[in-house]
Amino acid sequence: GVVEACLLHMLKRRAAGFLRSDKVAALFTKVGKTCPVAGDVCKKVQELQQQVESRKNQPSGQEPLKRQGSTASKTPVLTPQAIKHIWVRTALIEKVLDKIVQYIVDNCSKYYEKDALLADPVCGPILASLLVGPCALEYTKLKTADHYWTDPSADELVQRHRIQGVHGRQDSPSKRPALGIRKRHSSGSTSEDPFAASAREYVESLHQNSRTHLLYGKNNVLVQPKDDLEAIPGYLSLHQSADNLTLKWTPNQLMNGTLVDSE
Repeated sequence: GVVEACLLHMLKRRAAGFLRSDKVAALFTKVGKTCPVAGDVCKKVQELQQQVESRKNQPSGQEPLKRQGSTASKTPVLTPQAIKHIWVRTALIEKVLDKIVQYIVDNCSKYYEKDALLADPVCGPILASLLVGPCALEYTKLKTADHYWTDPSADELVQRHRIQGVHGRQDSPSKRPALGIRKRHSSGSTSEDPFAASAREYVESLHQNSRTHLLYGKNNVLVQPKDDLEAIPGYLSLHQSADNLTLKWTPNQLMNGTLVDSE
């Protein structure tokens, strides 16, 4: 959506097309006449649109029968949001969006007014450069609403392993003797331990996801639980959800997978 807003900024009427409601489609089509990369994207988008239309016109009862056939005949399922941004989305998945934008920037006088964003000698090339990173990614496994917690990152798996494994490592020779791990956690089940469950929930919240955003994090923040106790270093983080802001802190020893005797 942001890329489309940049592409549509002060687009010439002639480039957008007088009668076309989809100005992004008109721009890609016009650029595709002289840019082979954009032309390939136009062909792919047209194929996707035809498949979506045929899917709409197909009776609902026949769809499961078709899915049981060969995988080549299976039409892709596109969400309304994906269809809305199908031009930019297709160019991004094909890893050519940066090349198309760079071509538009190099030939901006054909498509844009002189005060347009892409006609700016600084902002135009910067936008094309910023798109190099996203175009280098693989979009073969896009996350959906039911995959928030089923596909954790490698860092999260390591953190979970540390927290879950701390209760079973009490006899490990690699354990530092200076840190006394609480024995009472060894007999109970990890899944039923509210302390471990809370720790796992905290580690999960440190990772960016669609429900909670990590706005700020800083390590070695000292917290003094009581006046007669020594300050404890820990990790301070600020999280934003749809409803509120949450400030969290956890001791470094918990983050590292070690526990001490003190409460």
